[in-house]
Amino acid sequence: MSSDPPIDDVTDDDIEVTHSKAWAAGVPGVLHSMEPAITQMGARRGMRALLSMNQKDGFDCMSCAWPDPGQRKAFEFCENGAKAVTWEATPITIPTTFWAEHSLADLREKSEYWLGMQGRLIEPVYKPAGNDHYRPVSWAEAFRVIAAKLNGLDSPNQAAFYTSGRASNEAAFAYQLFARAYGTNNLPDCSNMCHESTGWGMGQTVGIGKSTISYDDFAKSDLIIIMGQNPGTNHPRMLTALEEAKDAGAQIVAVNPLPEAGLRRYKNPQRVRGIIGHGTDMADQFLQIRIGGDMALLQAVSKRVLDADAAAPGTVLDQAFLDEHCHGLAELRQHLSQLDERMVLAATGLRAAQIDELAQRYLNADRVIITWAMGLTQQKKGVETIKEIINLLLLRGNIGKPGAGASPIRGHSNVQGDRTMGIWEQMPPAFLDALQAEFGFDPPRAHGVDSVDGVRAMRDGKMKVWMGLGGNFVAAMSDTGIAEAAMARTEMSVQISTKLNRSHAVTGEEALILPTLGRTEIDEQASGEQFVSVEDSVCAVHPSWGKLTPVAPNLLSEVAIVSRLASAVLGERVTVDWAGFEANYDRIRDHIAHVVGGCENYNERIRQDGGFVLPNGPRDSRTFTTPTGKAMLTTNTLEHLEVPPGRLVLQTLRSHDQFNTTIYGLDDRYRGIKKGRHVVFINKKDLIALGFADGDLVDVHSEFSDNVDRVLRGYRLVAYPTPRGCAAAYYPEANVLVPLDSVADGSNTPVSKAVIIRLERSKV
Repeated sequence: MSSDPPIDDVTDDDIEVTHSKAWAAGVPGVLHSMEPAITQMGARRGMRALLSMNQKDGFDCMSCAWPDPGQRKAFEFCENGAKAVTWEATPITIPTTFWAEHSLADLREKSEYWLGMQGRLIEPVYKPAGNDHYRPVSWAEAFRVIAAKLNGLDSPNQAAFYTSGRASNEAAFAYQLFARAYGTNNLPDCSNMCHESTGWGMGQTVGIGKSTISYDDFAKSDLIIIMGQNPGTNHPRMLTALEEAKDAGAQIVAVNPLPEAGLRRYKNPQRVRGIIGHGTDMADQFLQIRIGGDMALLQAVSKRVLDADAAAPGTVLDQAFLDEHCHGLAELRQHLSQLDERMVLAATGLRAAQIDELAQRYLNADRVIITWAMGLTQQKKGVETIKEIINLLLLRGNIGKPGAGASPIRGHSNVQGDRTMGIWEQMPPAFLDALQAEFGFDPPRAHGVDSVDGVRAMRDGKMKVWMGLGGNFVAAMSDTGIAEAAMARTEMSVQISTKLNRSHAVTGEEALILPTLGRTEIDEQASGEQFVSVEDSVCAVHPSWGKLTPVAPNLLSEVAIVSRLASAVLGERVTVDWAGFEANYDRIRDHIAHVVGGCENYNERIRQDGGFVLPNGPRDSRTFTTPTGKAMLTTNTLEHLEVPPGRLVLQTLRSHDQFNTTIYGLDDRYRGIKKGRHVVFINKKDLIALGFADGDLVDVHSEFSDNVDRVLRGYRLVAYPTPRGCAAAYYPEANVLVPLDSVADGSNTPVSKAVIIRLERSKV
């Protein structure tokens, strides 16, 4: 169905600031889950969607990559998952008249929230060069226009094929096959902007950039250290696993700049004590660390572990594990013996006694999990920080045994699966060799561009076509002004999407939007109803079946779009049965089984109860595919982020009413913000020291070596318990402050967690 847009655009004129919350979920979480689904989708469609989410015969939630327990509950979803489903499965559709009524100039004036609330995209649209409006076109015309542009480029490397982590394994495999058959490894993806530091740090130390634990390990752990993440908002179902761990006797330590509600107390709405009782106190110790201080903290704890071993040799370290499986202990011991405690305290903002307490908790625990997210990976020393996590775990053998290991928590639901399927600009030779053997063409071997280098290439006129399989690249990317100007320099931009976002308004000379089925919707093809598969944060691969009637008959699945586009562009240049891919996804999975390691007999195993788990050497057998064949203890040089006088260091973060760049609403109830997003959280003492007051309007300027003036205007200061000298603002709006050239060493990830800012009284 279609209807008028449900909202007018919004401003922050009515913003309300109240107190932050001391607990997460509970009855309010249930109400905030159910009410939008029922009112916006209708009772029948809404309940069918919610009760199908994360079930073995249902669809995988698109709002995060948190793993599913073996025993599912009827309500196996969280508040943000319910919002994600409501946002995607809405029956409101964008009418054909919309495109004549709204120019691109008009759409660029709209907020991300307004764009997303206009409804589902249901017909292909095309913006010709020199025109400021999209117009509806047929699928055949859309594919013809794209094929003509791609086939007219001087080099395949003038095109890039971006991927969002919501794409299924089947769509991702077909997409990377298309790009490589076309002739390029330009396959940037959202992982470049989030967990790339994890991949590099873990890959170089344990040989695999994935979690070394299973879901069940949480309940077997003695100590869980949560670093740089906010489970209550970003992956709320994690709180249930943490509660189960607490019930089994685990201790939890939270290391985070902000005192997030979900790290304090959890009211599980599926338990009586979570509805009418106190709930579960979560963190036994909360370390409110300064932004960028995590690496210093980890080194300090490792030094205390080594010092304890020196004081009582043979009683502290897992020496047998270190001797058999690890390399570099002597070098690490020597390196940390020189650690400057004063620098540690300055970098972390903690007291020595707090670090001592954490070290003692670690020493007292036999099984330890360290889990983290983008609070660590988006730092300048993100790769080295992950290596320090591995150092600490290895010292006491906390990898490859039950209840222990490294646990990066991914954001996008299938960003890990996309990488497994080949979505990476630097896939290793073994994968490319397997692709060649399977399909009979020689894939390009030169590395392609990642997200940051892709923007540079567009900016410099070297990238002519940018295609996105899902996502909202210009909003998700750092340095918004440069990213948007770069996109505008391309000759064509193409977006495969379910709903409108900023990347549809900031385009190349020509632009197309290709509307696709959502994961919630039934996918009927020539051979019958199809399912897709995804990989979660613990390497478990499982099927996902759409359960809802599609909102419009003209929609194509992601697999169908990629297959038809590849056929239109490549013709007979490669021997790939693209039509067969679209007709029956089993044919794609048969190829995956031959190309992707660990995916043998894919079609058989994916149909097993709950799917299957990919092999993981560190977890399964304590084997490490590093150059030495052992896990690597590494030495990393500590650098303290110096902040000039009168400046603050800012991190970007999500509100509770959003998933990545998708804005579901304008409230962040856990932090006490309602009806607005243009705020900067700052310590009350810093407000006074800088001559401001709570509620003042300021312009926020970032400072970087290139001397470019990047600014957010008219933001409200909110007194908040941040560490002294630290501030926070919402992503993606604050991306304008993150310089393109401010990237993590080694991984090229934008440094969104260490932006030096100055505040000036607002000029608006």
